[in-house]
Amino acid sequence: MKDQQLLERITMDPMIMVGKPVIKGTRLTVEYILNLLSHGATGTEILREYEGLTKEDIQACLLFATKSLENIVFMPLTAEAA
Repeated sequence: MKDQQLLERITMDPMIMVGKPVIKGTRLTVEYILNLLSHGATGTEILREYEGLTKEDIQACLLFATKSLENIVFMPLTAEAA
């Protein structure tokens, strides 16, 4: 599936979850799915827990996060001691 097709699975509406990006047709935020993954949940576990969700929905969350960070420059808050 192409990037644009995946990104079309993510939507933002001020009336749904205060405008946070969500998987289209759900109230599951990209942030929530990423948090599950970062805490060790597998894609299979997430799909089992949330009927109707697809592997492509999870991929869309990861791609959305990647695209969101693409042009951000991170600066260290403090210099490390040499």
